[in-house]
Amino acid sequence: MNQTIEKLIDLARRRGVEAEVYYQDSQNTNIDFANNRLKSLQTKATAGVALRVIADGKLGFASSSDLSRLEELVDSALATAAIGDRVEFSLAENTKITSEATNTPSSSTEELVEMGNQLVAQVHEYNADILVDVDFSVRSSTVELATTTGAVAQRHNQSISSSLSGNLVRGEDFLQAFAFDVTKDSQPKPDQLLQKLLEKYQRAEQAATITSGSYPVLFTPLAAAFTLGSLFKTILSGQAVLQKASPLADKLEQQVFDRKLTLKEDPQIGVNACDVDDEGIPTSQKVFIDQGIIKQFYWDLLWAARAKTQSTGNGFRGGLSRPNPSVVNMCVSPGSTTVDELIAGMKEGVIVDQVLGAGQSNQLAGEFSVNLDLGYKVENGKIVGRLKNTMVAGNIFDAFNNLVDLSQEADWVGGGSNLPHILFAQLGVASK
Repeated sequence: MNQTIEKLIDLARRRGVEAEVYYQDSQNTNIDFANNRLKSLQTKATAGVALRVIADGKLGFASSSDLSRLEELVDSALATAAIGDRVEFSLAENTKITSEATNTPSSSTEELVEMGNQLVAQVHEYNADILVDVDFSVRSSTVELATTTGAVAQRHNQSISSSLSGNLVRGEDFLQAFAFDVTKDSQPKPDQLLQKLLEKYQRAEQAATITSGSYPVLFTPLAAAFTLGSLFKTILSGQAVLQKASPLADKLEQQVFDRKLTLKEDPQIGVNACDVDDEGIPTSQKVFIDQGIIKQFYWDLLWAARAKTQSTGNGFRGGLSRPNPSVVNMCVSPGSTTVDELIAGMKEGVIVDQVLGAGQSNQLAGEFSVNLDLGYKVENGKIVGRLKNTMVAGNIFDAFNNLVDLSQEADWVGGGSNLPHILFAQLGVASK
């Protein structure tokens, strides 16, 4: 244990309370190009600690980035415990997990700046009117956790996030396209970013129209992650299940979706791979939906205790916040058809690539409605152009019972989801 954790554990023991100490130390280097030029280059280091205590059977919490006032932190946690919820769970016990730091090849700042300049120039070879933004974020972080009940866990992570976007303005027409990637054990892949971005612009060169109605709709992995992934995470959460807010609450071992759908969590792969969650509980591979059958939900310590079950190692935090049920890597098993074959089989339909915001949806009912930021019209198996002022809406229960197929290719989206293209037989499309 580092000295901060060790001191907090000691202070908690002197007060006669159970405690969990979560320590996070990170360093970010951001290199940003805006409108074709290098805009900023900065490095920021942060460190902080979050403390949960169990005092007189009640839960208290406090966090701080000031590591010189640890006794005050303990006092604050104990003060919140006095008015906190009654504890129904025990802190992690006797966990001893340490993830070794990976030796990620490191690009120098100069190399990343040069990479950004090259990407701007390459996009301009296609169209000099595109205003290009490039962002690189080099992040290294260490998370350490310890409890007075004997748990000790530590993990390290190093990654490089890369994004390439372009803005093309023609009169009142505004087209923004982007591509991004996160790498852990390799350098950024500028050629792949460039290829993805230019493909989007090429598909959008011509304008297309569609009459409102019901059509086959193909979601790219990017669109599926933003639109459908969040819906599944919501209705599979143990918290929503226990609160009777999830429509899947009483559907365990029932056939709810098409047999083509298998949805898993695999914390052992990808950029966000981790052996332990932010509560000191070991993570594990899980199958939430197996060939359309609901198999299990995911839990953190708090909600698992309330449901009289066990944590599944899914207690994660946003920064120094309290842990909540969350999924590390959401993975949908690929299908048996190539993306090109899926498109070729569409007589008339829509491809959803980028959506505006999070869309409008009733997540707990599985409903979604998204405006296309970037989408395409398909006619007779060919992409004929870009659709504007178009919305796609549906319900995942209906949609995933009318699956045509999933692509055999799958892509990582932001390092947190691994998804194929997903073709639905029919969704509502509104255009104006």
